[in-house]
Amino acid sequence: MSKKNIIILSSVVVIVALIFTGVYYYKATHFNRHITINNTNVGGLTADQALNKLKTTVSKNVVYIGDKQIYDGKDTKMGFTTQDLSEVKNILKEQRTFLPTSKAKNYELSPSKTDQKQSQTIKKKVEEKLKSMNKDLKAPKDAEAHLEEGKIVVSKSVNGDQYDVDRLLKDYQKQAYNSEIHLNPIYKQPVKANSQTIKQEKKMLKELVNRTVDYKLQNQPYSFKGSEIIKNASISKDMKYKIDTNGIKKKLDDLNRSKSTLNKNYTFKTHSGKVISVKGGSYGWAIDLDAETKRIEEAFEKGNKSILAYNIYGVGWSTNGVGYHTTSNNGIGDTYAEVSIKDQRIWIYKNGKLQVTTHVVTGTHVYNEDTPKGVWYIEYKASPSTLTGSEVGNPNYSVKVNYWAPFTTSGCGFHDAKWRKNWSNTAYIKNGSGGCVNTPPNVMKKVYDNLEQNEPVVIY
Repeated sequence: MSKKNIIILSSVVVIVALIFTGVYYYKATHFNRHITINNTNVGGLTADQALNKLKTTVSKNVVYIGDKQIYDGKDTKMGFTTQDLSEVKNILKEQRTFLPTSKAKNYELSPSKTDQKQSQTIKKKVEEKLKSMNKDLKAPKDAEAHLEEGKIVVSKSVNGDQYDVDRLLKDYQKQAYNSEIHLNPIYKQPVKANSQTIKQEKKMLKELVNRTVDYKLQNQPYSFKGSEIIKNASISKDMKYKIDTNGIKKKLDDLNRSKSTLNKNYTFKTHSGKVISVKGGSYGWAIDLDAETKRIEEAFEKGNKSILAYNIYGVGWSTNGVGYHTTSNNGIGDTYAEVSIKDQRIWIYKNGKLQVTTHVVTGTHVYNEDTPKGVWYIEYKASPSTLTGSEVGNPNYSVKVNYWAPFTTSGCGFHDAKWRKNWSNTAYIKNGSGGCVNTPPNVMKKVYDNLEQNEPVVIY
């Protein structure tokens, strides 16, 4: 190669090197052409120039969703100061490329003196506006798995045009320091029929109908099968069961009708061996259908396999269902008091054995103050006691007795009657009590001692 050519080649190399060095230096100290910070164009500027531009840029505080303006606040300064220069330089380094590029990119930078209160106020206003707009827009309808008449079906989802406020606010937060904020419309999406949510709902419904809850009533289990009594159900958004309890309640009602004793007739064998039917009075129990239906429903929801009957009610002095734990002797048991109005006599049994029997005087028949027939129970016992009330010929009486064992809330019970002179078998017809069972004083203590609270009193 000639000397002349060598000189020319060397010159070219030097020129190229100088150009490369210049370009490299320029790119190292200037932003690429289409770079923006908080949507402010800083292309071709140095870090100092870019910061100066940001300092003078005014935030218009305008928010758009798509092309629609939804908020227009007062213009404010961005809040950039010389303290932000290091962060601008960091962006300059990050955006640097080896070769020139026309690729556009926006960087978000929080000013050092940003007004957090103002930013949060605007965000709150935007949230309120979006929610207000949604009221007039169609909400999406989720696909849902249902149990309908015993079969699992899935409804179709339907799209809507309501905005997804939460996601839009997240987008807003990313642009909070832009002069203008442009949010891309994001719409609420319905749960699709092929989603994992629907698969989980179908699984839960299948598990529900396959469950069985044994309801133990008087220690006897009665099976409530989901496949038989739960025909309609769904799953809430928080993945909890919503069960149509009509089937549960109907089966429980059938059980209540067949097993409960409250207000029903009792088959009773008298002291003489005669079998009679006596209508239930206060003695007896029944199932609280609403409360127990709820408990069985909860057992199905939780997957419990058995529960004990709990909400059993009764009437009178005790409302807990007297006689619930008694199953022998047609529900009366073997500890009870028997009262025969015809015979004017009582028999007190304990554990099946006769403890005491005596003649008595019951309510006055001619004045319709008869001792009420039925199956009652001893409400409580008191010794001594003062009885107050009214009766034919004595509208306001108060009398002291040594022993008192009431069996109706209307004031009828067993008590001694030291004032009584007529103890004949016919005294009750015209000269009876006001409804109580007058018992001779010399035997009343034994009667009293052999009576127990809540034991049945059979009057016929």
